[in-house]
Amino acid sequence: MKWRSLMWVMWPSFLAAAMMTFFVFALIDPLDIVIFGHIRASRMQAYTLGFFFFWAMAAISSALTLNIAPRAQEYDDFGEPIN
Repeated sequence: MKWRSLMWVMWPSFLAAAMMTFFVFALIDPLDIVIFGHIRASRMQAYTLGFFFFWAMAAISSALTLNIAPRAQEYDDFGEPIN
């Protein structure tokens, strides 16, 4: 993946993850979350894991969208289309 395409995926997904983290943890107290019935995470661990989970999900969504987007026709130096 080109660097420009990587930034088209990662930057919007970062912003989406920040907003999702804000909204989710405004409604849910991280100390009330219990993982697998007995593992409790601190607030900072829950915020961090939640943010990276949301970022990964948004990045996958953005990457899939970029993958199915129509490609622009590329031309060589003489104006001929590149196949």
